[in-house]
Amino acid sequence: MAQVTFSPPFTPPTDVASHLREAGYAVLSPPDVARWIGCDLAALMALNGDWAGLPPDEFLKDGGRYRRRRHACFVVQSGQVQQASHRAHWQPVEYNALHGGMERWFAPMEPSTVAQPAWQRLLAALANVSDAVFANPAAPAPWFVEAHQFRIDTTDGIGRPTPEGAHRDGVDLVAVFLVGREGIKGGETRVFEAAGPSGLRFTLTEPWSLLLLDDARMIHESTPIQPVAAGGYRDTLVVTCRRGNFQGADVVGVAPAGGG
Repeated sequence: MAQVTFSPPFTPPTDVASHLREAGYAVLSPPDVARWIGCDLAALMALNGDWAGLPPDEFLKDGGRYRRRRHACFVVQSGQVQQASHRAHWQPVEYNALHGGMERWFAPMEPSTVAQPAWQRLLAALANVSDAVFANPAAPAPWFVEAHQFRIDTTDGIGRPTPEGAHRDGVDLVAVFLVGREGIKGGETRVFEAAGPSGLRFTLTEPWSLLLLDDARMIHESTPIQPVAAGGYRDTLVVTCRRGNFQGADVVGVAPAGGG
């Protein structure tokens, strides 16, 4: 039986902030992502090789071995990006019933990745749209940004991009970049209103296409992936922007000496 896929409802780069305010989400095609960030698409594609070396996620509570990841934190204000000390990723159980309440120390992102101009511009663009939608563009706020590189593979036959199910993240802005997908089916994106009946479904297939979400208004998930060829995988970059502080800053300890 053929798999039915729905095309993403792409938003023009000029309408990203207004669409986020009105609908709670926006979706950009790869060329428009590059245009919106202010770099060449080739500069974003040059980051892709980093995903091949992601270490295993040692914290999966469903017993799976299908997820690899790295994590890094930043503070971004007025276009200036400063990397924060490596810290645990923490979410309350209200937002992540499967992994909430845990201090999860993931391997840090590679210094060579975060030093790339394209990476710096990507974070600045996300902070800028966060100012426009959630704060005051005339007085840019400090945005506490967490970045997660994910590879979901099909080594064991199925991979789950969102093992916690449909969820919110407890932040202001969620950005999900599809970095690549090979030899798989599934991985459909589903977005629902948190306080309403509306929802949509579509499949991101092109490298560096992007979904932006107002996390307070929208619930999201991605369906499991299955292999159609040996070694199938789905690579994503998830970046969140939050006002005030990093999530769990009052409960999560500092990084141990020498990193985390």
